[in-house]
Amino acid sequence: MTTGAEPMHRALVQCEIQQGVATVTLNNPPVNVVTVGLTAALGDVLDALHRDTEVRAVVLTGAGGKAFCAGSDIHEFHGLMAPGQVVPRKLRRQNEVYFQLDRFAKPTVAAVSGLAYGGGLEIAVCCDLIVADDRARFALPEIALGVFPSSGGPMRVTRRIGEGRAKEMMLLGEPIDAATALAWGLVNRVVPAGGALTAARSIAARLAQRAPQAMALCKQAIGLGFDYSLDDAMAKSFELSDRAFSSAECREGVRAFFAKETPRFGAPEFKGD
Repeated sequence: MTTGAEPMHRALVQCEIQQGVATVTLNNPPVNVVTVGLTAALGDVLDALHRDTEVRAVVLTGAGGKAFCAGSDIHEFHGLMAPGQVVPRKLRRQNEVYFQLDRFAKPTVAAVSGLAYGGGLEIAVCCDLIVADDRARFALPEIALGVFPSSGGPMRVTRRIGEGRAKEMMLLGEPIDAATALAWGLVNRVVPAGGALTAARSIAARLAQRAPQAMALCKQAIGLGFDYSLDDAMAKSFELSDRAFSSAECREGVRAFFAKETPRFGAPEFKGD
């Protein structure tokens, strides 16, 4: 695993680590399109960051400023249009990596400058929080190619913005601006042009000081609300709450509260599911 600001996966995905925050950069100029190789590299980086107990939060961004990620490389479509080809050759592994990001135990923040189109938006919504600059644009334009978003967009985007707005984005395929994305709940914050990465790193630095196990458990509890009835979700959340209350993190948080000190949370007691 790299330390300091040493990069890894230089070709398609780069990663640098500073003070517990990993910045992962999609690096496929000019607009960081998703290829089979980029997907594989992103999965490898996430594997390494999952194992690295020094990493407490992750920022995901795109190189160059023109785009966070403009979606899939359409040049790869030529070999995928025969029946039975697209899933084994592209979508299965792509969705495995996106689930890897979606279920990452550590907090994740997407920093979006420029375009987040198609698969690029599908990557961004796998992150816990999205920070966009005011020139960012968001779209799911796959319908113009005779296909539809196939790496979680119909589910994850719909969960963020609701069925009606998700259908507008996917059936019309038209881009929305950052202000609309904020109003719809697609992104969490909008900052001045050029400021997304700095703002995302600032948020990640704050998250890196939080209790890592408690955040991982909280992320699991939030997910329960989408997958279970309220009664079943509450019952399962009790198990997560018991793990949180019986942890060293809770003991440190309570100690610091009464001592009027900032809690000093150590490495997580588990690596997440």
